[in-house]
Amino acid sequence: MQFGEQGIADPAAMHELGMRVAQELRAGDLLVLTGPLGAGKTTFTRGLGEGLNVRGSVTSPTFVLARTHPSLVDGPALVHVDAYRLTDPVELDDLDIDYAHSIVVVEWGRGMVDGVSDSWLDIEIVRPEGAAIDESDDDLVEERLVRIQPHGQRWEN
Repeated sequence: MQFGEQGIADPAAMHELGMRVAQELRAGDLLVLTGPLGAGKTTFTRGLGEGLNVRGSVTSPTFVLARTHPSLVDGPALVHVDAYRLTDPVELDDLDIDYAHSIVVVEWGRGMVDGVSDSWLDIEIVRPEGAAIDESDDDLVEERLVRIQPHGQRWEN
């Protein structure tokens, strides 16, 4: 997996990035997605879901807070969390997520997952100032910059 910064030209490339990242993940992995509305967080997570071969359509869990997508191939489930409306990390804990046996993606999770895991991937999607967005589907219309920063022993090698 390539850490650091990379340009993503369009929604198909963001989806593809999610699929590539999925190939490196295993049960217990935590991903924290950061970026403004319309940056492409859900598009990336759809790619993860496809790469992990999970059941169900991956959509933003804004109104349900968390959605679990079981694996169709005996792999770990994908738990997709939207922490946008949460005000305290304790609320995330109240969701009773099985971090050890799942791959967990937390949108808007920066500062909310401290203490949950010793290792995680921090993925920040930067949308240029004034870039056009399609807020109805969290799809990017103009190029984005994606920064992938590993934290902890899991990602040292």
